Amino acid sequence: MFLFQKKKVHSVTAETALPGRDAPIPTADTHFIFGNKMTPDVPRGMEVAMFGMGCFWGVERMFWKLDGVHLTMVGYAGGYTPNATYEEVCTGQTGHNEVVRVVFEPDVISYEELLRVFWEGHDPTQGMRQGNDVGTQYRSGVYVFNESQRDAAMKTKAEFQPRLISAGFGEITTEIVDAPEFYFAEEYHQQYLAKNPRGYCGIGGTGVTCPIGVAV
Repeated sequence: MFLFQKKKVHSVTAETALPGRDAPIPTADTHFIFGNKMTPDVPRGMEVAMFGMGCFWGVERMFWKLDGVHLTMVGYAGGYTPNATYEEVCTGQTGHNEVVRVVFEPDVISYEELLRVFWEGHDPTQGMRQGNDVGTQYRSGVYVFNESQRDAAMKTKAEFQPRLISAGFGEITTEIVDAPEFYFAEEYHQQYLAKNPRGYCGIGGTGVTCPIGVAV
């Protein structure tokens, strides 16, 4: 068990990662709540964000509840294995993180507001875990699509860190990197907690508020 856990919390390399497959794995056709088509395309006038905060079931629910969010989808990103399955990701041998991709209307909800939900919705100081969920796929991550998002992520991280320290938490371990390729997770993972209201959710924040503006 110790060796298995050790393998899960140490990142693999491109040479040692599982090979994956050429074809995408099947996923949902439409969003279970919104009814919108599940597509990576971003409609005109909308923007996209992507976050890793631990088990993606609970994370996705945080974002689909927000006004101005057009679409949420869960999947795998940040690793090496193309079109990985959930079982492969759970081995720790793909390098992928469990992520939520959010398509939103910036005239209704700002990227900074999404970042506030991100920072306050989980513990970004835990490294390769989130609560009882241990593994590289549970790491904290902000995956940015442009320099504006990068600047906002770095600024809010710097603002949040001293508050966490004052509350007794450690250094933020969140990775803030260019958005990697997103691979859809299997159909049953999409909007899982809407289909299974009593399902597992291991996500919990620190109780520390992030001092960023919330005005649209």
